[in-house]
Amino acid sequence: MENLEKKLASLEALLFIHGEPLSFKKIEAVLELPAGECEILIEELKKRLEESARGLQLVADREKVQLATKPEFNLILEDFVKEELTEDLTPASLEALSIVAYLGPISRAKIEYLRGVNSMVILRSLMIRGLVERFPDPEHPASYLYQPTLELMKHLGIAEKEHLPEYAKFQELLKVFEAKNEETQA
Repeated sequence: MENLEKKLASLEALLFIHGEPLSFKKIEAVLELPAGECEILIEELKKRLEESARGLQLVADREKVQLATKPEFNLILEDFVKEELTEDLTPASLEALSIVAYLGPISRAKIEYLRGVNSMVILRSLMIRGLVERFPDPEHPASYLYQPTLELMKHLGIAEKEHLPEYAKFQELLKVFEAKNEETQA
């Protein structure tokens, strides 16, 4: 039973951090599950979320699953998002926006690695504001890449991101960072 609890907790954590639909095959690979066990864990987690007084639910089809909020909390969340959009950008939002502007197109995983925190809500807010856009990653079909919008460029008064302040300096820093990262992984 303890093993089941650990697997359920691992599944919940993975779905939370990923934030978007995740394929059963990917879940099995990441959690090192035998074929077919993913469906069993998903059904158990779904049942537990439905039975408890929690704000989350699982949304699943035959191939993918995603952690989502329960519909009864839509009004609260809608008000929260509206309030967020009427306020100035937070330092965390500006940080994420800067990463996307200077390093985009960039995956959410890389943004979160650089920031050290989950960035799903911030990226969604930036997309709703029209500052960031996402598109499917051609190399990883289940992922997205984020880049600055033309609206952001227009707002900043630049024609292309290469005109951002100290753009070349940040590109060099990125190259050094990636080289060091490759060395540590080798």
